[in-house]
Amino acid sequence: MTILDAERWSKQVFTGRWTSAGGTPTEVVEPATGQQLGHVGCATPADIAAACSKAAAAQRDWEDKPFEERAAVLRRAGQLFLDHAEEVRSWLIREGGSIRPKADIEVRTAANECFEAAGLTSHPAGSLLPSADGRLSFSRRVAAGVVGVIAPFNFPLILSIRAVAPALALGNSVVLKPDTRTAVCGGLALAAIFEAAGVPEGVFQVLPGGADAGAALVADEHTRVIAFTGSTAAGRKVGEAAAAHLKRAHLELGGNNAIIVLPDADIAAAASAGAWGSFLHQGQICMAAGRHLVHESIADEYVAALAEKARTLPVGDPNTAEVALGPIIDAKQRDGIHRLVTESVAAGAELVAGGEYDGLFYRPTVLDHVKPDTPAFSQEIFGPVAPVLRFSTVQEAISIARDTEYGLSLSVLGGDAMQAWEIAKQIPSGLVHVNDQTVGDHAHIPFGGVKASGNGGRVGGAEANLEAFTETQWVTIQGPIQQYPF
Repeated sequence: MTILDAERWSKQVFTGRWTSAGGTPTEVVEPATGQQLGHVGCATPADIAAACSKAAAAQRDWEDKPFEERAAVLRRAGQLFLDHAEEVRSWLIREGGSIRPKADIEVRTAANECFEAAGLTSHPAGSLLPSADGRLSFSRRVAAGVVGVIAPFNFPLILSIRAVAPALALGNSVVLKPDTRTAVCGGLALAAIFEAAGVPEGVFQVLPGGADAGAALVADEHTRVIAFTGSTAAGRKVGEAAAAHLKRAHLELGGNNAIIVLPDADIAAAASAGAWGSFLHQGQICMAAGRHLVHESIADEYVAALAEKARTLPVGDPNTAEVALGPIIDAKQRDGIHRLVTESVAAGAELVAGGEYDGLFYRPTVLDHVKPDTPAFSQEIFGPVAPVLRFSTVQEAISIARDTEYGLSLSVLGGDAMQAWEIAKQIPSGLVHVNDQTVGDHAHIPFGGVKASGNGGRVGGAEANLEAFTETQWVTIQGPIQQYPF
């Protein structure tokens, strides 16, 4: 039995929980082959307005349901992800260009996000407060209302579910706008799973759409919280618009993450970590290792080992072969990657491996002898490129690692873990990994960046999710009506 009814979504028949998208249909394309897999409706601002109104009408009944019922729905959703793992994984591979291990991670994480969210429904919902006049005084957490979620193409399932699941568990209704390039694996798959799990009509709706649909979701009078994952440039606009409408925006944005390799590091292990951090999912990850800072005493060996991996990693269609890298999501993204590589070589960087592509398949690339202002080092590249900068002192490495507008993830590799930690503490970052690469996320941890990478850990873990998707209400109760002088 399949959970995704292709005929249903290809005809834009998204009634009830799915919501009709009345805009011009957009193609669902397999980037590895260019094959058309179907069509989805592309939501208009009017579609967004209708969905948000419907979500607001359905939200109160959902919040008022016994917490056990909401928990049961979330648990069923988690199990459905596992039961239909192969089908969802297939869409992540074909539509999203994921290799199978990466798709496996997404499906398992989606299930775990639901299981973790189920526990939120019975989390202590407030505090008993002291009262000097004998009345009962307490605070309680109440659902924010309608939560708008805007998710990108790169980890489409994880970057949707990590906001959708906790928001639903805490009694909110949710309107999700996935990227049209991954509308099925990042949107309609969730719609099908939660519908089958028993989410009531109107409580969760999915509307693939473009920037105009996203702007409408942020501005709509019914949405009280916006969870956005995407570029820093787009995130700034979302934050500004949300502030103008006096609503909260939880922003997980770009990154240009450093991996610092100290002179006492195990070079082979460090190169393996560096390759995974830069080349996983073709480097299309906000946490990808975009800046390799390597001590000059081991740089030659490190670059040689990293380049050897780049030359030998298989690149191809992940649906038909066991490969390490699949396709870039589209030609625009590929051309942006190649432009940064060629500009960097023109600026003096040495191309040690890669720098070539065939269609949307971009070879993993290693650049050596880069400088802090080399384009591929100073800018977020969002592609399978590992730029290596050589440093001579630890203080120099710290200074260079700090010299960026971003602050998402950081890796320090060395033989002395405590020394590595002392170095890491001096570099602003939302995530820090000592003796591991920069890419990592779990359902139970608070995730988020600082500086231009976002506004802190906004999703993941009970405390962060409660802060993100509820409001605090103060309540007092007393027997007789309080008497006043007039």
